[in-house]
Amino acid sequence: MAERHERLRVQQEWKATALQSREEIFEQLDRIEGGEVDAEAREALFEQIDGRLMQMRHERDQLFGYIAEESALIDEIETRVKELRRQQPGRFHIVPPAPTNGQIDSEERRRDHFAQGKSAYKIFWMFFVGSILGVLVERVWCVVRYGFYEPRVGSIYGPFNPVYGLAAAALTLTLYGLRNRGRILSFLGGAIVGSAVEYACSFVQELVFGSASWDYSNRPFNINGRICLLYSVYWGVLGMLYIKEFYPRIAKLILKIPNKVGKPLTVALALFMTVNVLMTGMALLRWSERRDGSAPSSMLEEYFDKYYPDEKMKSIFTNLEFVDERDARRERQNAAIQAAKEQLDMGAEPEATPEQTPPAPDAEN
Repeated sequence: MAERHERLRVQQEWKATALQSREEIFEQLDRIEGGEVDAEAREALFEQIDGRLMQMRHERDQLFGYIAEESALIDEIETRVKELRRQQPGRFHIVPPAPTNGQIDSEERRRDHFAQGKSAYKIFWMFFVGSILGVLVERVWCVVRYGFYEPRVGSIYGPFNPVYGLAAAALTLTLYGLRNRGRILSFLGGAIVGSAVEYACSFVQELVFGSASWDYSNRPFNINGRICLLYSVYWGVLGMLYIKEFYPRIAKLILKIPNKVGKPLTVALALFMTVNVLMTGMALLRWSERRDGSAPSSMLEEYFDKYYPDEKMKSIFTNLEFVDERDARRERQNAAIQAAKEQLDMGAEPEATPEQTPPAPDAEN
């Protein structure tokens, strides 16, 4: 509160100084414009005005900083009050409201919990839970939109998709400072961070494994088929829901893990997920090598050939498409579109193109 009073005092002093400076500078300009001074005095006045302008710019920037801090403070207070009022007894909710982020922060400090704030423990648990929730959401989406079930996983061991885990970890790291702010900032942050994670994962997958799990090349405003405007908006909505609804609920569950158990359990699960991701990566590399006709050169490669042959990998990674297959599909699609345009130009009915396998909710193939 003392800092706020100090800012108000500075603002009042700035206002009084600005009015005095205005009168002095205008008086000097009037003297110059009226031809009341000689050339030497004119240059001296210009130097005085330039010096005062520099000081005024510095004061202006300082004042803007105070205004930005005050605006952030108002936004946080309004948001926290609104969220607390939403939890008042007697209000009807279809889904019980999530605890506020302020309540989570307070409880973490009170317990001195091992996974408080955005510590490495907290980030791992968000990665772990996000990897599972992403798979569940995709499965439900696939059934609702396309009418059939697919595993939608991204690892060979367990129901995990590390892409969603990375997104959850990245959203936690970047949006944590906005957890008590308004939803617009969370939306913008989610759109930027989610799109960046999606683009990076697509780029690395194509570079290392020669494959892709989504392709937005037929979507408007796409960048290299890796991200597009529509799904950036989806990421924005997801980021907003995540930091306001999912994060506090997950953090509340993490608070139930005792400190004595939490740290060793986190280390054990982190080791498991590290092995899982590494084994998945090697299985994908071996799948790519088999397509090129490469024979196994080690016991590990023989293990992957025996337990993770092509059909097994296709059943796990249902949306994965190797780059040559993707490029060939794009050529067929472009040829079909061009042929349909030519038929329309000639006044003929375009021939129907064969239906393709429905794509994943985040991957238009």
